[in-house]
Amino acid sequence: MHLDAKMGHDSCMVYGVSRSRRARRRVEKHLRHVPPRPIVQRVETVERLTYTRAQAAEALGVSQSTLKRLLPYIDEVELPWGTKLIPVDELERLVAERRRRARELRRASRPSGRPAVLPPELLERIRAEHAAGKSLAQIAGDLNVDGTPTAHGGRQWWPSTVRAILSRSTTQR
Repeated sequence: MHLDAKMGHDSCMVYGVSRSRRARRRVEKHLRHVPPRPIVQRVETVERLTYTRAQAAEALGVSQSTLKRLLPYIDEVELPWGTKLIPVDELERLVAERRRRARELRRASRPSGRPAVLPPELLERIRAEHAAGKSLAQIAGDLNVDGTPTAHGGRQWWPSTVRAILSRSTTQR
């Protein structure tokens, strides 16, 4: 009689468990030496991966003849039956380069921020009153009483506006 049979165990189950354990170890050992499979995820929507030339021209907002001039700068995918497709990432790279160049040209052509349109006499008046010991609120109140327009045509002067003018004028000296 078998040892497991004496203890009341079913001998088939005992052997079955040991075989599956052995088989599991064999599979695990095999998997350690096999390169991992690529992970594929399920997605709800499929995004466009490529464009035809007409679709790419429409996406860029240019004519097809303009796109033909840009084609030497774009990597294309040629299919076996002769159709050429433009990958979306290439198109996005091209658009990003065009936008970057346009932004750089805009930055170089004009200074950023509002133009300084404060008359020099008004700037000198504010400096003189501040040097005389008036507070920012008093200077702003005097300018409001006199009806002096702000640098951009507004009617209300604020202490913070006077402070900004004073700090900007000291840094520009």
